[in-house]
Amino acid sequence: WFMLGLTVLWLAGCDYETPLVTDPALDIDRALVGLWSKPGASGAAEHLLVLPLDPREALVVYPAGSPDAMFARATLWRRDDLTLMQLNWFGTARAALPKDRRTFQFAAFDLAGDTLTVRLLNRDAVKPAEASADGLAQAIRAGRGNPASYRDAMVFTRRQAPGAERDAP
Repeated sequence: WFMLGLTVLWLAGCDYETPLVTDPALDIDRALVGLWSKPGASGAAEHLLVLPLDPREALVVYPAGSPDAMFARATLWRRDDLTLMQLNWFGTARAALPKDRRTFQFAAFDLAGDTLTVRLLNRDAVKPAEASADGLAQAIRAGRGNPASYRDAMVFTRRQAPGAERDAP
């Protein structure tokens, strides 16, 4: 999905300043917890690590095990029948901190067995009319049927389930 893509986005600033969720109310799907991998552009595997912080928030590390790893707090947002993961990127493994308030990204995800498909919301296609959570939610709903509302899918496979005894990457 996006190991390289997220790194580039981090360096350029993330997509949104406005969170959809300020007070997490939905429990994180525990099936997302674990170590995931996908083939990288260089041929080496890229890893996505999801760990629970509490029942409603998770720590996301991408690319896990890399000196360029980025860290985000993740929580779920749901409106009608649409659920997105809100990612709030707060730092990197090199101790880099955000340079502005654009730290939020939103991702649709589909979990089928040991396959996780993630699609980031496309800021170029989903632009809120106003800088508020309601304005952003309205823009997301307005673009629901448009494939351009999301970036290309990243497909990860489960490498390690929680509690497994293997070493991390």
